[in-house]
Amino acid sequence: MVARRKKFDDVNGWLILDKPVGMTSTQAVARVKRLMHANKAGHAGTLDPLASGLLPVALGEATKTVSFVMDGRKVYRFTVRWGEETDTDDTEGRVVARSEARPAPDDILDVLDEFTGEIMQVPPAFSAIKIDGERAYDLARDGETVELEARPILIHRLDLVETPDADTAVFDCECGKGTYVRALARDMGRRLGTRGHVVALRRLLVGPFSEEDMVPVERLEDLAAGEDPAAVRSTLLAVDTALAEIPEVVVNRDGAARLRRGQGVILRGRDAPVGVGTCAVTCAGDLVAIGEMEGAELRPLRVFNLEG
Repeated sequence: MVARRKKFDDVNGWLILDKPVGMTSTQAVARVKRLMHANKAGHAGTLDPLASGLLPVALGEATKTVSFVMDGRKVYRFTVRWGEETDTDDTEGRVVARSEARPAPDDILDVLDEFTGEIMQVPPAFSAIKIDGERAYDLARDGETVELEARPILIHRLDLVETPDADTAVFDCECGKGTYVRALARDMGRRLGTRGHVVALRRLLVGPFSEEDMVPVERLEDLAAGEDPAAVRSTLLAVDTALAEIPEVVVNRDGAARLRRGQGVILRGRDAPVGVGTCAVTCAGDLVAIGEMEGAELRPLRVFNLEG
């Protein structure tokens, strides 16, 4: 007799997971999906297994807003060990270069401005960037020489937090999309006349989500094991939390109905927003769509099914 599959539900919202070290982002999403009994889930920005911290997990209709979170700023706290460079730029790789030199705190402070603002960065060979359809890390693991081109990234802020000893330094970095902290550690080590790699990395912010929103895996497990099956879902944030940084446009019920059918809406008079491009469209406080204003016409880009 074939066992029946457990029925999952249409669960909508964001779970801001405090991902532990040793768990992949894919494993984390699968765990959340199982504990929530959710039909659909994805994440907004991969965290390496050796990294911990904020992993935004989108459930159901929230998956339609993932790009808005991934495009937001990120904040990391990371620890660099001086004296060794690895082929992965973290503790997983083999050492490929060594140096006896150790930078003084003042020397580190002197170079931080060089790594702030828009800079060019060569991503790590062990990264998810595709080369002729293949992931760079797959090619590197197969022993192939991986050469990636430098690309522009934006570092909003890079601060030296502390230097626990001569071998290590702790930094805070606020950066834009596409930044590799591992590469930052590598390049700072070279600039300081030594070598360096990341030994600890924790993400503290992604877009509109911060440390205060994070939920540990253990708490989810405890809630899921309780008598109230809905308790674990009380940790979810609303779908539109991801859209906090784009303008809101309010429409009436007729307009909402048209948008849900994929049709545009003409906004005139007091209802007509000025200078609005991409926007979050709501009706009576409920999220209807992500829209785009073209003149006086509001066109739906993504429509949400959140009623009931």
